[in-house]
Amino acid sequence: MKNIVLMMFIVIISVSILAVPFYADVRPGYGLTEEKWLSDYFSGLKDTWGDTKVYVLKGKEPGASALLLGGTHGNEISGIMAAMMYVERANVQKGTLYVIVRANNSNATYHEKLVAGTPDWVEFETQSGKRVVSYGSRRTNPLHQGNDPEKYRYPGTELKFEGAEARNLNRVHPGNPDGTLTEKISYGIFELIRKEKIDMVLDMHEAGTKSRLAYTLVCNPKNIDMGAMVMLDLEQHDLGFKLEQSSKEFRGLSHKEIGDQTDAIAFLSETPNPGQDYGDYDGWSRQGLADVVNDAQYPLSHRVAVQVETFRLLCDYLPMFYEKEIIIQNIPSYDEISDNLFGFYN
Repeated sequence: MKNIVLMMFIVIISVSILAVPFYADVRPGYGLTEEKWLSDYFSGLKDTWGDTKVYVLKGKEPGASALLLGGTHGNEISGIMAAMMYVERANVQKGTLYVIVRANNSNATYHEKLVAGTPDWVEFETQSGKRVVSYGSRRTNPLHQGNDPEKYRYPGTELKFEGAEARNLNRVHPGNPDGTLTEKISYGIFELIRKEKIDMVLDMHEAGTKSRLAYTLVCNPKNIDMGAMVMLDLEQHDLGFKLEQSSKEFRGLSHKEIGDQTDAIAFLSETPNPGQDYGDYDGWSRQGLADVVNDAQYPLSHRVAVQVETFRLLCDYLPMFYEKEIIIQNIPSYDEISDNLFGFYN
């Protein structure tokens, strides 16, 4: 028993000493103008598992600044793949696009099997060879943050969650520079938004296929009218898309806290992933084991197409509502991605 405890102690110490950020297989295209780290905005993330790449695509003309977030939850893969596509394909003509493929980089190193059949990695072929994308966890790796509290209470409120939600990036916004690793990641993202004067943020997520959140665009109240226009355009694809407004009571979510505590307008998108069907069929999907890539009704190609199209429409409507513009070219259409997802990565 003593030997087991000693080995666990050595592993934990080794993880903390050798802390290096997870390097995702992202292959930027010609549109990339700068590559930064989240620790450039908050030094408290330097040499931790929470540090992550920030890809900057700046146009020749000044304009609006937008932030695209994937990987808040590492097992919500469509947002990660959509963010990668913008880094690898986008050519910004006006304004500046900031992309974080892995908002919570730590959760890419942690694989929870909450639904039977979900993979540790998604593999696919491109013209440059095989690509691999980690299918991570909803929460920060516990080895990187330490023990969960018995209950997580959102600061300054009586709002309580199970203790593990202290490692959920989308429960701790706007973060804390002196807090847990997850809170520091959140604080770093908010510092980026403030320092770069970000005008618009989209945080891309996935929900269970039967969840009320599937095919939903969640908006901060100050930008609900713009969200309604985007939702109507998305309905051209017969998705049954819904619009939802941030709750006044439910705190810690990106769309609420970013919209309330910064000058940016904030949105959160949800696509239906069979790998999020927690508890359904004892963890089994309609086809047996959950297939997060080739599900007959909700394939990854379709879900990435929805995420990419949602952000494209937000950019299109931005000048109509806020007199600021970002122009992004070279992004394939909804139909093109649906038909040939993996053909649009480098």
